[in-house]
Amino acid sequence: MPGLNRRQLLGSLALSAVAGALSSPVFAQCSRASSSCADWSNLKWRPGIEGQRRADLGNGTFLNPIVAGDRPDPTLLRDGDDYYMTHSSFDAYPGLLIWHSKDLVNWRPVTAALKTPIGSVWAPELAKHEGRYYLYIPARFPNRRSIYVIHAPSIEGPWSEPIDLDLPDHIDPGHVVGEDGTRYLFLSGGDRVRLTPDGLAKAGAVEHVYDPWHYPENWVVESFSPEGPKLIRRGDWFYMITAVGGTAGPPTGHMVIVARSRSINGPWENDPGNPIVKTQSVSEKWWSRGHATPFEGPNGQWWMVYHGYENGFWTLGRQTLLEPIEWTKDGWFRPKGGDLSAPLKKPLDLGEQPHGFALSDDFSTDKFGIQWAFYDPAPNEAARVRREGGVLHVKAKGTTPSNCSPIACIAGDQAYRVECDVEVDDGAEAGLLLFYNRRLYAGLGLAPNKLVMHRYGLQRGGRAPQGLGRKCRLRLTNDRNVLTIHTSTDDGKTWEKFGVQMEVSGYHHNVAGDFLSLRPALYAAGKGEARFSNFTYQAL
Repeated sequence: MPGLNRRQLLGSLALSAVAGALSSPVFAQCSRASSSCADWSNLKWRPGIEGQRRADLGNGTFLNPIVAGDRPDPTLLRDGDDYYMTHSSFDAYPGLLIWHSKDLVNWRPVTAALKTPIGSVWAPELAKHEGRYYLYIPARFPNRRSIYVIHAPSIEGPWSEPIDLDLPDHIDPGHVVGEDGTRYLFLSGGDRVRLTPDGLAKAGAVEHVYDPWHYPENWVVESFSPEGPKLIRRGDWFYMITAVGGTAGPPTGHMVIVARSRSINGPWENDPGNPIVKTQSVSEKWWSRGHATPFEGPNGQWWMVYHGYENGFWTLGRQTLLEPIEWTKDGWFRPKGGDLSAPLKKPLDLGEQPHGFALSDDFSTDKFGIQWAFYDPAPNEAARVRREGGVLHVKAKGTTPSNCSPIACIAGDQAYRVECDVEVDDGAEAGLLLFYNRRLYAGLGLAPNKLVMHRYGLQRGGRAPQGLGRKCRLRLTNDRNVLTIHTSTDDGKTWEKFGVQMEVSGYHHNVAGDFLSLRPALYAAGKGEARFSNFTYQAL
């Protein structure tokens, strides 16, 4: 490498070696257990419902993440003493699950605001203006992309049908009201657009208003990608918080930068401390930290929420993190939570509070939008499903998990087990999966008198246990990215281990794109109908 001295050359070679190793199972194992790497096995979360990890440790402190599992691009709204939050829901419908909290650590679901498919949903913005609630939603079909808005008189809804704002070239809207009362959406790339007073249409052309701060060229990042602008007003200043460095890619890429202006029209002054949040090393607990929203919490203390990948667990997606911040004498703010690997004091201790929800499902009530969602559904996908007597009936569709719109839920634990009774008609194939996207999934399916193994997104026949017919109870155990499968033909009294175990740590965005997570899923392909019952989840 011309122009490099020996030390620089060795450093460059070391970075190349790290880049090649990051996506390997060896690195995932190293990051968890090896004495030569950071060991996070001593971190203890408090078990919640079904043993699911929860941030609240019960002693006035919390340990991130505040919402475990694939909850990226958090947008948070303070509404009096209540806090509401939602996240990117991508190809899952119903989507945009809104969460509620009083203490910022314990969160409960409210409703899924988006019912009508408008494409893959990225980085929405939740806002309230003059008593009405708004969600600004970037979404993309393969041949169409734009930013939409839905609105409601109450956070619980009913939420309107999507309105197209005709913004095909941008993502990640950030809503703000200027000093003269004008409403704006700030957009990716340092652009913005003025809105009509009702917030339901553009009131002008997109304009470029800010050149984001740029990191040194020798930093290890994915790409520049200025996105996720969040605007707040404090005192005489407007603050713009932006993500740069790429969302996934190298763990040290994603970061948080800040600029400020006395007017919403600029000029914008970059924070001399940029970036204020950045993963410095692959040995840290949380990777790719970014897409932050600062806000004033209880008792006048300030916080910010953002997302990050958990060291060794890209498969869980980007999880929601909470960090305290403090304001400096010269009017900037600084994070106070370190690398977020240690417990922090809770913003407000209200005693025992409910958090999360059970993932086990007896299919007696409709949990679509709260727990379950179709992957990449057609407009009439819900017509495939009916519940009757504790059984979920699903009409078969397509030929494989890749084209049958599996029904998935988000898991946030490093190790867990799911079980379900599955029954199929002639011509149908159905089963349990760990599903990432149409190209990458693993699990086991049942067809009459035979099993179908899924691995790498490919499928082949599997040895059928004695007595297998049209019904079988299936069990998937995901133990820190190692999948083990069991089958039972006697309603779970005895179990037979399937002959293939699978290592799935590579089932994530840096391998297959789409910014998703590996999720427990039900699928029904072929013809006829499949029936699911007694779905259970247990964190290990």
